[in-house]
Amino acid sequence: MSDGDLQSIVDELAERLRRSVAIDDPSIRLLAASRHFGDEDALRVSSVINRAVESAVTDRIFALGIARWTAPGVVDVEGARPRLCAPIRCNGMLLGYLWLIDKDGAFTEAEMAAAGEAAAAAGTMLYRRLLLHERSKARQEGILRELVSPDTAVRTQAIEDLLAEQLFGDDCTQFTVLAAHCRTTHPTSAPHQVAFEAAIEDGVRAVADDVALMVANRSRAWLLLVQHQPPSRALVECVAERITARFRGLTDDSARLVFGLGGTVTRLDAVVTSYQQAGLAARAALLLPSIGELARWGELGPYELLLKLPLDDLLDTSPVPALVALEQEDNHHVLLDTLTDFFDHGGNIQRTADSLRIHRATLYQRLKRVEQITGCSFDNGDDRLMLHLGLKLRTITTAYRDQFGA
Repeated sequence: MSDGDLQSIVDELAERLRRSVAIDDPSIRLLAASRHFGDEDALRVSSVINRAVESAVTDRIFALGIARWTAPGVVDVEGARPRLCAPIRCNGMLLGYLWLIDKDGAFTEAEMAAAGEAAAAAGTMLYRRLLLHERSKARQEGILRELVSPDTAVRTQAIEDLLAEQLFGDDCTQFTVLAAHCRTTHPTSAPHQVAFEAAIEDGVRAVADDVALMVANRSRAWLLLVQHQPPSRALVECVAERITARFRGLTDDSARLVFGLGGTVTRLDAVVTSYQQAGLAARAALLLPSIGELARWGELGPYELLLKLPLDDLLDTSPVPALVALEQEDNHHVLLDTLTDFFDHGGNIQRTADSLRIHRATLYQRLKRVEQITGCSFDNGDDRLMLHLGLKLRTITTAYRDQFGA
């Protein structure tokens, strides 16, 4: 159902009543608006230009309880002219709002009745559109799930089905997966699930010039970005920030969103690789807060190797004997922290000392003590590699145990 159908309802009512008319979605984002009749105010102008109004204004409007209205009523908020608000509903579902403006808020019974009839007609159209959207979305999600299936034959069929949908042109040959994981203390909470999916859909809308397709379940989702060129850092950050902002606006603070960006591939049959990378990158962001809320595959160093290991193998490998001995002698983790900082700064003595805010001589003493306890030598490349990799193993397995009780 096109926006033109809504536009005809808006224009017809506006001409009949000689008033400005607008239709918003349930989040008060503009779907259609008539021409003005000299009754517009700053709020209406902002809505037309930005396709939405500021959150502070919508909060005041929602505080009036309009989401529960079943008949037209008058809305009067500070800084705007009074408005007639006719809720748009169909089959009990709230699908949007129809608005009229009056400088005095003096609406006749005939005008309210006309607004109610127009809202009912809009409700039927929006409900049909919702059904079509959900069917299309379900089909696309089904194809995308098969596109990353372990079964090669299933993936091949999914590619044919996706191309048949004609969602993107032949010149769109850059495919990148962005994964989103939701970590919450209430993993089965219905409000969190609904908010998560709504937030992911909001992120899809941020991709205006290219194509973004989504798959979402209770706590994990992923977007397939289909573009002419690899996604810019700015675009990826914009999508992640928009999803996060929407999610936080709909939920409490008990949940955390993290994102993982896979590498860009140039063939649909390689999307599964980007998908796997994105999932592992999101897991890194979830386990290692120091990485930030958005982890990018190709920038995770040795963690990219470690995350590929099965969890049981990872946990079995993590107790490196040299580091176990060091931990037993280092009750306050001074030596372990010094060793970590030393490797993080590429073995540079001065930068490590500056980072730890200690004298170089103190650093040399600590490193000598590490050698004595572990039996390793910093002049030996294999010893350095073993200690450095052991520290990374220790970090990631500790994070697994802390978050999942592994």
